[in-house]
Amino acid sequence: MSKKKIILMIAVLSCIVLSFMGGQSYSKYVSEVRGDGMAEVATWSFKVNGQKEEVQTIQLESTCDNETLNEHKIAPGTSGSFNIIVDGSSSNVGIHYNIRFTDESSKPTNLKFIYDNQEYRSISELESILSGTIQANVQEKIKTLTIHWEWPYETGNNESEIANNDKIDTQDAQDIDTYTFHVIVSGTQVEPQA
Repeated sequence: MSKKKIILMIAVLSCIVLSFMGGQSYSKYVSEVRGDGMAEVATWSFKVNGQKEEVQTIQLESTCDNETLNEHKIAPGTSGSFNIIVDGSSSNVGIHYNIRFTDESSKPTNLKFIYDNQEYRSISELESILSGTIQANVQEKIKTLTIHWEWPYETGNNESEIANNDKIDTQDAQDIDTYTFHVIVSGTQVEPQA
C-alpha cells in the first residue's frame, strides 16, 4: 500500500470518528408525554307530575273537595285544587319551564281559579304567571304549583246580580257535560353565562 492510500484511509477514519463524537455532543433530549382530554356532559332531566310526557289532561271533577255530590261532579258550591309539579332534580343545568293550557272545553262561566292568593276568571289569565326558572345551583329543584278552583254557590254583589248569575249557572249545568283542558309544560335549558 502506498503512503498516500494509508494517509487517505487514516483521514477518512478520523473524519468518521470525529463526526461520531461531534454528533454525540450536539444531541438533545426529547420526551413526549401524552394525555387525554375529558369533559363530563351535564345531565338533562325534566319531569312534570312524575312523568316525562309534556301533555296531561286535568279533569276538575277528579280534584273536587266536596263529597256531597254524586260521582264527584262539579256544580255551584264546589271547589278543589290540582298540582303541577315541575321536577328538575336530576338535571345539572338550569331550566326555564313554560306552562300553557290548551283545548279548554266548556268552562262554567262563574268558575274561577286561585293561585298565590290571586283570583283569575280564566285559565289563560292564569298561565301568564305560572312559568318560571329553576336555577342549576339551587338546593330545591322541585317546584309544586298548587292551583285552586271554585264555582261559588252564589256570585254577585246584590240580589239582581245573584239572580242573573243563578240563571247562568243553571244554563251551564244544562249545557256542559264535562269541563277539561290540557296542560302543556315545556322545559328549556338556561343558557350558561360567562
